[in-house]
Amino acid sequence: MLELVDVHKHLGGKLVLHPLDLEVPAGKTLVVLGPSGCGKSTMIRLMNGLLRPDSGAVYFDGEMLLVNNVAPARRRMGYVIQGGGLFPHLTARQNMTLVARHLGHDASAMAKRVEELRELTSFPVDGLDRYPRELSGGQRQRVSLMRALFLDPELLLLDEPLGALDPMIRSELQDDLRRIFRELGKTVVLVTHDLSEAAFFADDVVLMRDGVVVQRGPLVDLLQDPADAFVTRFVNAQRTDWMRDAQR
Repeated sequence: MLELVDVHKHLGGKLVLHPLDLEVPAGKTLVVLGPSGCGKSTMIRLMNGLLRPDSGAVYFDGEMLLVNNVAPARRRMGYVIQGGGLFPHLTARQNMTLVARHLGHDASAMAKRVEELRELTSFPVDGLDRYPRELSGGQRQRVSLMRALFLDPELLLLDEPLGALDPMIRSELQDDLRRIFRELGKTVVLVTHDLSEAAFFADDVVLMRDGVVVQRGPLVDLLQDPADAFVTRFVNAQRTDWMRDAQR
């Protein structure tokens, strides 16, 4: 579904991603782990064409992302960021339907899609015509997810989508997200620094440090067969939280 081939990226004169090769298989959830500043968010912005690699190539569904094809490719991807990224002057419904309205979709088809996604995400009916400031943090993230899913994308890219939520709301939304991923069968790339979140969602994990992939594989490999001392330190720093949440 997605492939990065020998990708390099500088930002602000600093090499943020070193030569990077990565494949994302269709229908699976890949979790990208790592501490702050390791290059995870830069990677996900390269995946959806918001950033261009300095060298190397990004392929989506077998086609290299270029200036002339990135816009239609993005319509086949859903993108969710921390905090939701909603437009404050638009209601939840208007945020959800923004791109579809821009593309001239039929009003009745959009109304049907709104109701499908509202039911899928357990979003309240009376929240659809509220503005982001009138919604809870969890509700705003649900609106952001519905917006990302609105055009029925083949790929979902989620960049720390739950990082700003309090623990109870985060736990509830994690349960809903995992149910949605399984129900829809989408290809998912989820960026987080949280090992317990990776344990909850991942079919496969990638652990990064300083713009380099340190280890990739099932989470159990990081626990039982760490590639180096950094992997062990990263796991041990979060082991208690991970063991607690994995039991869910």
